Formats: sequence, structure tokens, C-alpha cells
Amino acid sequence: MRDFVKINEVGPRDGLQSQGQTLSLEQRLHMIKALVQAGIRAIEMGSFVSPRAVPQMAGTGELFARLPMLSEVDYSALIPNLKGYQLAREAGVGSVAVVLSATETMNQRNINMSLTEATAVSAELMQRAKADGLQARAYVAVAFECPFEGVTSPEVVQQLTHQMLDAGADTVIIADTIGAANPLGVQRVLQPLAQWCETDQISCHFHDTRGMALANVLAALQCGVREFDSSIGGLGGCPFSPGATGNLATEDLVLMLDAMGYRTGIEPLALVQAVQQVQQLTGGQLGGHSFRWLERQWHKQQEARNV
Repeated sequence: MRDFVKINEVGPRDGLQSQGQTLSLEQRLHMIKALVQAGIRAIEMGSFVSPRAVPQMAGTGELFARLPMLSEVDYSALIPNLKGYQLAREAGVGSVAVVLSATETMNQRNINMSLTEATAVSAELMQRAKADGLQARAYVAVAFECPFEGVTSPEVVQQLTHQMLDAGADTVIIADTIGAANPLGVQRVLQPLAQWCETDQISCHFHDTRGMALANVLAALQCGVREFDSSIGGLGGCPFSPGATGNLATEDLVLMLDAMGYRTGIEPLALVQAVQQVQQLTGGQLGGHSFRWLERQWHKQQEARNV
């Protein structure tokens, strides 16, 4: 049996939060329906943050209540603090994620907390989620390089990962927040982790800022990782991290994995229409490295069906 790789689509949260425009709830719902129709079954649907800080995420609780196939799709939401956690629980969200930056300066700039304080808050939220029967996920952000402090120590990333798992996190997502990772750096972080934790407890989140996201995925696969974040059409980045443009495009990731013989449950050509619809909603030019090729194959497929 071919290895299964889980794809967690983050476009509706990480993708949209960095856009200059704010989509309506109806538009966000339309986007998620397009992703589900394309076969995606794990989606980070939004975040419970202050609408003053991130207006693109206003009304996430209302959005969750309207999502399609709630029992069949693994929907998750980002929570920044206890208030966000309580809002997510009230909305009925079953999977929550926290973001813990691996450097002092990033935490100070992002959430006005020290690394020690942010670690304690994240651990408490993981403990609460576990006790309440929710799926608990923890991001370790700027895991390879910080825009303020430079290269991040792999030992710090490993220590924070250990702390989050001990606190009850089901999954820790090692995040290349500004797209500065390289395959050797990925191995330096992930190989030691694989020695003391299960690889199914680790996921990766890569940005394609420097065009190395797929190479980094390959390095992570070789370390045993079988879960990755991606964003339809490469939508997004991080509004709080200078230079963090462009997530790994879902279509690039799915196409590469499919070509390598991995199972994802997603047909690469099925993503073409999803990219097109999200492009119309956001008004920006989207599409990963492979999208134009996929689009041509999709048109050929449609023509063959119409013969």
C-alpha cells in the first residue's frame, strides 16, 4: 500500500489573513466549498482572533456553523489565547491550533509576550484542549529563520516541540514562516525529532518565498513526516512577518506527491477549478509552479469528455 500523506489546506486562514481586502462570510464559505468539492478533507477554516487585529477573520464562529460536510472534513481553527479558545469551543470547533514563535523577538513583535510567557500560554491551551476532548495542534513558527534574529537554533525548536507534546498537543507543526528554510536545514531540525517522538506527531508548514518549498517537503518526507500544510494557489503569507510572501501551493504539493506514488486522496486536476474560483474571489493572480501545466491538462480532459 502506498504511503498516505495528509494535506492540511490553510488558504481560508493563513491565505486570507494577509490579503489587503476582506472577503465576506459568503465569499469565505464559497471558497471552502470549492476546496471541499476538489477533494480536500483537512482545512484550517479560520481563526478566533480580534477582528480589529485581523479583520479578514471576523465572524469565524458564524462561518463554522455553515460549513459543508462537518462530519467528513477535518476543520481546524487558530486560537491566539484563552478568549479565542472559549469562542472556538462555543462555536463547536473540534480542532484548535496555537502559534508559538521560536524566538524572543518574534513573540514580542507578534503578541507582546516573551518566549517564556508565550510557551506557558500555549502549553495551557494545549492542556485545556486535551482535557476537553478537542484535537490539539501547536505551531512552532520561525522554526528555521526569524526575520529579526536570523537563523533559529534547531535545539530550541526541538525543545519547544517537546514541551508542546508534553502539554498534550496531538500534532506539532514545524513552520518555515518566512520561507527561508533549505533541505539541509530541514533535516537538521527534523532528524533529531524523529528519534524521540512519533513522526505522525509532526507536520510541516513551508513557504515558497525563495522557491524551495517542494525541496523542503522532500527533505521532510525523507525524515518520515507525512503531513503538510499548503494553500490553494499559493495564497497568503504572514502579515506579522516581513518577507513572508507565498505559501506552498496545494496544487504543487499534491502533484509532486501523486507523481512520487504517495496517496493524498486528492486528484491534482480537481484543484484547477478551486484555484480559478479562489482567484476570482480574491482578485489576485494565483497558481503555483505547476498550475499552468495543470490547467492545460484540465482543458484537455474537458475537451475529451465533450467529444
